[in-house]
Amino acid sequence: MFDKRLIQELSDALPYIIKQVCCQWFSLICNMILTLSLCYMFVSFINHTLILEQIMRIMILLCITFIIRGICLKRQSHYAYLSASQTKRTLRTRLFDKIMVIGSHYQDYVATSELVQLSVEGINQLETYVSLYLPQLFYSVLAPVTLFIVTLFFDIRCAIVLLIFVPLIPISIVLVQKFAKKLLAKYWTSYTTLGDGFLENLQGLTTLKIYGSDAYKQQQMNIEAENFRKVTMRVLIMQLNSISVMDIVAYGGAAIGSFFALLGYYEGSISLFGSMFIIMMSFEYFIPMRQLGSYFHVAMNGMAASEKIFKLIDIEIDDHAHHKLKEEPMTIDIQHLDFSYDNDRQILKDISLSITKGFTGIVGESGSGKSTLAKLIMGYYQSRNLYIQNIERNQLDDCDFMQHFVYVTHDPMIFKGKLRDNLDCLNQYSDDMLWEALEKVKLAGYFQNQQGLSSEILESGNNLSGGQKQRINLARALLYNGDVYIFDEATSNIDVESEEAILAVINKMVESKKVILITHRLSSVKQCDEIFVLDKGRLVESGNHASLRQLHGLYDQLFKQQEALEVYQS
Repeated sequence: MFDKRLIQELSDALPYIIKQVCCQWFSLICNMILTLSLCYMFVSFINHTLILEQIMRIMILLCITFIIRGICLKRQSHYAYLSASQTKRTLRTRLFDKIMVIGSHYQDYVATSELVQLSVEGINQLETYVSLYLPQLFYSVLAPVTLFIVTLFFDIRCAIVLLIFVPLIPISIVLVQKFAKKLLAKYWTSYTTLGDGFLENLQGLTTLKIYGSDAYKQQQMNIEAENFRKVTMRVLIMQLNSISVMDIVAYGGAAIGSFFALLGYYEGSISLFGSMFIIMMSFEYFIPMRQLGSYFHVAMNGMAASEKIFKLIDIEIDDHAHHKLKEEPMTIDIQHLDFSYDNDRQILKDISLSITKGFTGIVGESGSGKSTLAKLIMGYYQSRNLYIQNIERNQLDDCDFMQHFVYVTHDPMIFKGKLRDNLDCLNQYSDDMLWEALEKVKLAGYFQNQQGLSSEILESGNNLSGGQKQRINLARALLYNGDVYIFDEATSNIDVESEEAILAVINKMVESKKVILITHRLSSVKQCDEIFVLDKGRLVESGNHASLRQLHGLYDQLFKQQEALEVYQS
């Protein structure tokens, strides 16, 4: 089992692998010297020719041999560590670089949970392949050849018999490999499916509890876990059976080799010294191959993961996606845009619009495609016919794009740690700048009564209200100082005080930034220079607030409904 692609990708680790094999070979030489010395002492003792001076010389030789062998084993472990570290570093770098090249729409190719599993567990499995399996593969060829050459000096027949049995172990490995490859592919599919379900259920645990669906999801998880258990048991059974076969070959080969050594001694064709050496070293013929077999299944598991990793690395990305935005007013042009997440339902249908003014609103009922349009602009999904500064969005460099565009969602990511870390991830702003941003979003007073910028934030901001999390997210966006801000339902599901604070900041921001406000609350877009109205994925109306009211169309209808509802609630 030798993956040429994997070896090519890990060329930096090859020098360590070669050094590791050399250390193993020197250890074998030391073992042969040790065995020869013990055989010599035993024969000399039987023949009554052993003297104290010989014993002292042999003991000194044995001490030197043990020291050399110990050094070789230590260096071997060290080189194994270096090759494994280099492997993980290389593959994770390649994988993360590819994700960075793909950009924010990487989920079109791989689920987040699967990506995490591949970059952690998958690459850890490859560590065994590189640091243990590959060196053992080379050594298991080198060791029997070395022993064969040495054994020839004692008896040709025994050397040939032992060498014939050695290939039976790799033959059994090859036979198992055909079955193992398919089985391990199923193993990884089941593993990633279980991981996907677990992550999704964990993230949505509160929602499941509220609607009493946790028991149903638990049953689904139990089924997935049982499938994974069955596949894992089949892998272990396969491993146990193949190891049993290899043990039979190894012990049987060593026994037959020892039998011919004793037969040769009985016939007088082999000396006692030679017979003892062959018997003691016969199992050394099979130990390397037997060890290789024990690494085989873990290595196969790693290779199954490597296929998924290389499949992701080999994704072809448009080489022309490297254009950068110019230092000029940002314009967004959409021409006859269609988009769907799958083939069953089209989300956006023949959308054509231009965003050139400073304050733009995109409104519509839930499911009309507002957020989808924002995500297409941000590049979270790929599409055609969407242009920024007359450059198609797919052709823009994502890193450069993100320096100009800021996306503020209704569900902000709040990190566990200090307030300072949530506002200033790269430690690039002064304390005065942080407090200024907090003051703008009406949070300075609250955190001044806490521990200031060192206030502890729990995971997902669980010790904050929804409005506070939204305002922290807004403060973070203000500090970033982009050119275009897209607010996607940034005032939904929060208290009135937080909504007023956020809208006040947005209205102030329009003086120097281009702002796109996506909302279902039409009272928030009354000040917009231009408003686009979506309905079931289509652009049905556009204009400012006054002109849209005069049309007496969908916008006017929705505005009257919301106005009446607000009057009723007050």
